[in-house]
Amino acid sequence: MLLTIVKASHVARWTRFALAIALVANTAQARVTKIIIDSTTALTGQDRAYEQIRGRVFGELDPADPHNAIITDLGLGKDPDGKVRYETTFLLTKPVDMGPASGFMWHDVPNRGGAYAVAVAERNLGDVVLASGWQADNAGSTGIPADHAKASNHWVAVPMARNADGSLVTGTVLGRIVNRSGPDSQPLNVMNNPVPYLPASLDTSNATLVTHTHETIDGKISIGASIPSADWSFAHCDATHPFPGTPDNIDVSNLPANLPVHVCLKDGFDPKLLYQVTYPAKGAYLLGVGIAAFRDVNSFFRYEAADDQGTPNPIAGKIKWAAIRGVSQSGNFTRQYVHQGFNQDESNRIVHEGAWPIIAGRRVAANVRWGQPDGVLELYQLGSEGPQWWLDWPDSVRSLPTQSILDRCSSTLTCPKIIEHFGSAEVFSLKMTMEWVGTAANADIPLPANVRRYYVPSTTHGGGAGGFTQDVPNKPVSCPGNNWGQGTFRANPVPEVELVNALRLALRNWVMSDVPPPPSRYPTLASRTLVEPTKHAMGFPSGVPGVPDSIFAPGNFVNPVFVYDWGPNFDANDGTGAPDNLPPAIKRVIAMKVPRVDRDGNELGGVPTVLRDAPLGTYLGWNITAAGFHQGQVCNYIGGMIPFAVTRAERVARHDPRLSLQERYRDHAGYVAAVRKAADNAMAQGYLLQGDHDALIAAAEASNVMK
Repeated sequence: MLLTIVKASHVARWTRFALAIALVANTAQARVTKIIIDSTTALTGQDRAYEQIRGRVFGELDPADPHNAIITDLGLGKDPDGKVRYETTFLLTKPVDMGPASGFMWHDVPNRGGAYAVAVAERNLGDVVLASGWQADNAGSTGIPADHAKASNHWVAVPMARNADGSLVTGTVLGRIVNRSGPDSQPLNVMNNPVPYLPASLDTSNATLVTHTHETIDGKISIGASIPSADWSFAHCDATHPFPGTPDNIDVSNLPANLPVHVCLKDGFDPKLLYQVTYPAKGAYLLGVGIAAFRDVNSFFRYEAADDQGTPNPIAGKIKWAAIRGVSQSGNFTRQYVHQGFNQDESNRIVHEGAWPIIAGRRVAANVRWGQPDGVLELYQLGSEGPQWWLDWPDSVRSLPTQSILDRCSSTLTCPKIIEHFGSAEVFSLKMTMEWVGTAANADIPLPANVRRYYVPSTTHGGGAGGFTQDVPNKPVSCPGNNWGQGTFRANPVPEVELVNALRLALRNWVMSDVPPPPSRYPTLASRTLVEPTKHAMGFPSGVPGVPDSIFAPGNFVNPVFVYDWGPNFDANDGTGAPDNLPPAIKRVIAMKVPRVDRDGNELGGVPTVLRDAPLGTYLGWNITAAGFHQGQVCNYIGGMIPFAVTRAERVARHDPRLSLQERYRDHAGYVAAVRKAADNAMAQGYLLQGDHDALIAAAEASNVMK
């Protein structure tokens, strides 16, 4: 493992923490106590026999153990014996015969309760892949099913915070309704899943419902009228069941069936308005227990022979290395997991030697009272608090100490080797570049020796579908998020899959054999490939069809990081505690940077990729919302494409400043030659595997481009 260098003050602080851990290491009782195997299924498609084992894990945590001290409200979920207990899911993909297995285990973080398909390439290498539950909000696709044994989703059951008299802790929760109209009641959703907390009562006089007439990307909010409490209810209603409707069921013993919470309006919803409700809530899950459960599940399968009842660990003694891996929301979890010190288990052992946060530039709100882990950093969502960078760096803009994500693991010698990769959508909508340049945004933050960073330029969130065609269907994409609407541009096809294939082997070889990965590649201030988010600074060409100058206005273009005032019970360093100020005041807006572009509007400064380097259009990490409350602003975190004209005559007719395909490549053979040159370059630098190199050239040859 590799370590960062930390400041003396941090060394002293975390040394005291490590000493406290050492003093209790031999007496800590928190552990996985039982596993249940619910099913075993054979897998096909790989070159050796594989099986998937689905089951559940039962465990307990000791609130007095310093390893668990960071978990918000842990002491409020104790059983009579003083322990906090959980149940969670696991899915173990393994060779039937573990004898020739590689000894490497991927530990996948489920995204909103869903498991990833295990790549055939990983099975052919003899790797083990473990997925286990962590998201403890019991809402939507993370809801705990009635029949635990037959569930296909991932979940974790944890206690709710209770007062000393046994009553549920209450507090304030915020939900938002946007782009809705008519008499029907509307659910309180976050990223298309329910807001996971029930009202403490149905009395709306204790809640507030206000309207917003407009919100800019940079945090300027136009507040409209407040809705009197007598004119709305927590209820289901529609045209045949008018206001006040059928009251919601707010019995927490029947979760998740009682979600989502609904709002019914006496006069119906106006599509021009955003509705924001704050209400007293009950049922605060101990979300951080889910993170500890994720830690302990890996530790059990890696280190233990059997559970307390003697049920054997199916892979006991066969794992030498492990790597945590998460995509988007679960990539944010990966960063939080490392930052909050969970990569050391309760016996002081390292849990993961490798970490791969994918298309993730912040942390998830999974260890905070009333947290909404499904949030995607829309207004009033948690996630950018505290250090987002890997090396100690000052944070004077937010008046926070100099620190990094790796402070805790550095002090306990449990830092993993880290590969992170992401693309353009994460810059424009998911607030990525603060990780690169800090809150002052005036200098490139160096990377420590155990971190590699790869930026895929001009990509949508997670990359596109790939392929080579000059006849891209003119079908605008939908914007993700809470009922955001539709975009203006068609889907961005620039893929990330080929880089993923290369990085999979790179991280594996780095962890197992200490073979360094390819050099980091991303835009920087020093190289002048990272610039102010203006059309002029970016060098974005004028006249590109469908791109108005208005999109580059500060109120429309780049989602910045907001410095919120969450109240005195919230820890802004770690993103823990209880955020009591709702809605929070925006104290400051953090400056963002974006990549510079070439004369076509395609980004500079990242990893070489074939479709970007042999382009068929302008590939954007952003899109423009076509209609609704967010009209004219970036379309949350989705990219777009604007194809080149095929002929010069077509280009001139539509006043397009970008060269046509004919002017660039002349004919089909010329385009294939450009693809070959781009593929050769990417492979020579270590960012493309030979098999993918050959497949891309073959696909270009078979394409319709300039035929």
